[in-house]
Amino acid sequence: MTASPPRPAAVDGPPRMHDIGGEAAPDGPTPLRVLHVSQPNAGGVAVYIGQVVSDQRKRRWEVAVACPAGGDLPARCAAAGVPWFNWPAGRGPGPRTLPESLGLRRLVKGFGPDVVHLHSSKAGLAGRLLRRPHGTPTIFQPHGWSWLAATGRQDALSRRWERLAARWSDALVCVGAGELREGMRAGVRGPYRLVRNGVDRRRFGPADTIARLGARTRLGLPAGAPLAVCVGRLTRQKGQDVLVAAWPGVLARCPSARLAIVGDGEGLDVLRRRAAAGVRFASAVRDPRDWLAASDVVVLPSRWEGLPLTALEALATGRPLVGTDIPGIAEVVRPGVGALVPVDDPAALADEIARRLLFPGIAVKEGREAAAASAAYDISRTVALLAAVTRDVAGLPGAPDETLVDLLDLDLASGMPDAERVLNRTY
Repeated sequence: MTASPPRPAAVDGPPRMHDIGGEAAPDGPTPLRVLHVSQPNAGGVAVYIGQVVSDQRKRRWEVAVACPAGGDLPARCAAAGVPWFNWPAGRGPGPRTLPESLGLRRLVKGFGPDVVHLHSSKAGLAGRLLRRPHGTPTIFQPHGWSWLAATGRQDALSRRWERLAARWSDALVCVGAGELREGMRAGVRGPYRLVRNGVDRRRFGPADTIARLGARTRLGLPAGAPLAVCVGRLTRQKGQDVLVAAWPGVLARCPSARLAIVGDGEGLDVLRRRAAAGVRFASAVRDPRDWLAASDVVVLPSRWEGLPLTALEALATGRPLVGTDIPGIAEVVRPGVGALVPVDDPAALADEIARRLLFPGIAVKEGREAAAASAAYDISRTVALLAAVTRDVAGLPGAPDETLVDLLDLDLASGMPDAERVLNRTY
């Protein structure tokens, strides 16, 4: 059997993590031992990892997480009964990358996993940089490709690295069809697996008028004001600067409108200085249900995404979405559930937000369609397929079940391989 794990880092007073579903069936007589690695310790990636490790623990797998201290990921792990190890990694590549990679190698050696699951670009870099031939089977899940955040020379280097590192990946897990296409277009060839993000529809359900009023009361919001809500880290990626620039255009059409920007990040001070009347900033929350329920429309002005959890949570809550026309968001915002606008276009963003605030009937109709559409993104499908992929990478029976996957509009006409090849082949 594998070596005993190193002592997990302590977490003081973790908040309770919500259940993501019923008990998963134990996976055979020999439980898998899986180490998840992530530099992001908050935000959507942290929520995702928390859901996954909770499910895998219910399968009686031996699961652990390596991540930096802080954020809410360590608390999510502790609440799920999953040990976490302090991996003090910075956000981007730099002089510390090699020591970070060596530190991660020591954690892997100490824990002795059957599979290492690397989440996001920094873990993907550190975890594959020193990987030995025929080493521990490795899954890489970008949660948004690294070059999307890069410019100039860094963009080219990121693409080159991902093309090279794919050969050291036993599975490349993409959270959406758009992310898979982005990788293919960039020349990243490898064993792709499409495992779309999901939402816990037992927790996020359609919020009616009574639920909306209750949420507004708890949040201290006026009962009747038209309200747009944006939930996410305050970063260039998430595009709140474009939303703030668009807001005067919304007020010109709908003077009573309110905007709530929910999240923390380095962009807060600049956004506050630029914000017009009617904008409220609220700190990040672990549970965004009240904010989504309180809203009339949810806004996602991102510049790039994998497949954002906030979009899926808004769908399940029965709220229309106005988002940018990028892979990941366009995959979710289909006709009838909201509108897509060009990236970095405040005028177009203002038009679509104002339309739904001025004409509530449109928002209500789209909200009903959104709630129905959320059935395609149930978290139980996500974690079941990911468990099958992990077993496959470990060389155990139980290859990915294609019936769990909706491949959306992947087809040969768009230059993509058929469903069976997407799930089970390297190319």
